[in-house]
Amino acid sequence: MRALITGAAGFIGSHLTKSLLDGGAQVTGLDCFTDYYAREIKESNLAVNAGRQGFRFIEGSVQHTDLPALLEGKTHVFHLAAQAGVRKSWGRDFRIYTDNNVDASQRLLEACVGRPLERFVYASSSSVYGDNVSIPMREDALPQPVSPYGVTKLAAEQLCHLYVVNHGVPATSVRYFTVYGPRQRPDMAFNRFIRAALTDQPITLYGDGEQTRDFTFVSDAVAATIAAGTRGVPARAYNIGGGSRVSINHVLDIIGRLAGKPLTVRREASAKGDMRDTFADTTLARADLGFAPRVSLEEGLEAEYRWLASTPLVV
Repeated sequence: MRALITGAAGFIGSHLTKSLLDGGAQVTGLDCFTDYYAREIKESNLAVNAGRQGFRFIEGSVQHTDLPALLEGKTHVFHLAAQAGVRKSWGRDFRIYTDNNVDASQRLLEACVGRPLERFVYASSSSVYGDNVSIPMREDALPQPVSPYGVTKLAAEQLCHLYVVNHGVPATSVRYFTVYGPRQRPDMAFNRFIRAALTDQPITLYGDGEQTRDFTFVSDAVAATIAAGTRGVPARAYNIGGGSRVSINHVLDIIGRLAGKPLTVRREASAKGDMRDTFADTTLARADLGFAPRVSLEEGLEAEYRWLASTPLVV
């Protein structure tokens, strides 16, 4: 495998890079270090793979990179680069999301037309579903996102589909359900909760805490992504969930046990765009990709807790 990974310095991208390199692949990583969170955190992610045989890194954006040169000789594209974050996708910042999530995806797909790729894997999100679908969520449900971020992720999925139908680009999508673990972004809930517990700060919780999520450990998400790169059916989207659908209040109980002390929780109103519940039906991913999550929520939270406790940069 000779892979291009966009967003290679990000949370999931850095784990995917390592896993592919461990398997003997050649990897070219691309990342533009958006200012959504501190550059030094992404540089720390990147350092995990820097200098490894078979790895080359290029700093730049999908929109302003010589894509034909970058794609030359590649067998696989894993498109993880995106502007993240549901709560910041409103108002004036929406233009950032359309630029980085929609326009960039279209440019990359267009550059793949006519190339002998084995797979193009797009990293999508459970945010495409919204709140009006049945639980567990199936890929054939009508997606109705409730955040601008979710709209842009769905738009890029649709771009993948039309490039399959019209140009034969072998694109498939993986819909991640709340991925967590070591190197998780600092704005994500588990990271924020654990850092607060480690530093004896109050935890800010949006909503009543009874909202539920299907939490997916990063190694399970990466395994599914690689499987999509070898076995995914073009034009299909796959739910990738960890099978750990629990309430946020239950998560806080586990973190309190890991910290060995009671947590101080400051509750605020629910944020616009936050979904109430998510839970993935992974039947299709099991059938096509052989996907089976291996890491329990308790094991995964303990791994992230240990990582944050030993990482002064992030804590």
